[in-house]
Amino acid sequence: MFESIRDFITGEEIDNVGSEASRQIFEKFLVEAKGFRKQDIRVDTPLIVQFKGEDYVSSIDLIVCCNDQPFMAITCVAGSIGSYEREILAAARLAYEVQIPFAVSTDGRNAIVMDTLSGKTIGQGLDAVPSRNEAQRRMVSIEKTIYAPEKREREMIIYRSFNMEKINR
Repeated sequence: MFESIRDFITGEEIDNVGSEASRQIFEKFLVEAKGFRKQDIRVDTPLIVQFKGEDYVSSIDLIVCCNDQPFMAITCVAGSIGSYEREILAAARLAYEVQIPFAVSTDGRNAIVMDTLSGKTIGQGLDAVPSRNEAQRRMVSIEKTIYAPEKREREMIIYRSFNMEKINR
């Protein structure tokens, strides 16, 4: 049996397994150090991808919103954050009709921040994670960009391949 903890954002009781400790640390960091409000942060947003005609259900750990628009997709991990860059990048491209501008991989103590459109790393470390004020400034000039329909199937395969442990949880 797993130890139960209360999720910082939702207040729900959850099992403290896998990367949950990292997620709790990062949720607090987003609110206490970066100025986001709890209501700006979506927890376990469902993501359904298709592979060979079948739906595979997974979820994105955290989606941080700014002015009610998705701003950052975040995966919280217990291992090497570099191993999860491609997964969260794919999720940020697939989660909604338009791409989430930034993708973040974190273990709660370190982070890799990527620009979703280019796929390039734009910063490393917790200081690289934008604050709520920075997000508000950036959202003014960010264009809503649809991910190319002809690339979606390939991106779904990439997401599914990197995300097998979360699928159908």
